[in-house]
Amino acid sequence: QVQLVESGGGLVQAGDSLRLSCVASGRTFRSYAMGWFRQAPGKEREFVSAISRSDGSIGYADSVKGRFTISRDNAKNIVYLQMNSLKPEDTAVYYCAAASTYTQWVFTKAIEYTYWGQGTQVTVSS
Repeated sequence: QVQLVESGGGLVQAGDSLRLSCVASGRTFRSYAMGWFRQAPGKEREFVSAISRSDGSIGYADSVKGRFTISRDNAKNIVYLQMNSLKPEDTAVYYCAAASTYTQWVFTKAIEYTYWGQGTQVTVSS
């Protein structure tokens, strides 16, 4: 029902910034809670940030709080992740995810999401 395509990843130095974008296709984007997850080599996929359907509810992992900002533009079917003050430990493949819901909940577990993008690589050097 929805397809997601991430972009904006790249190779940067510690302290730099990146802005990830996730473009969604589908008629019911406004009905999806959206999230960002990341997966480093040899590790499980972990929660980064999430945003509710439309009421502005937002959640962040403690590791990125104060540095990352999630936002969405329902008119353009895009969710963003602004990443500032990047650290080497932020290096991972970043995935956009969508959860169909009629609530304004913020979901923080991967199992709660139905649709996933293919991911975009973020590499932060020292």
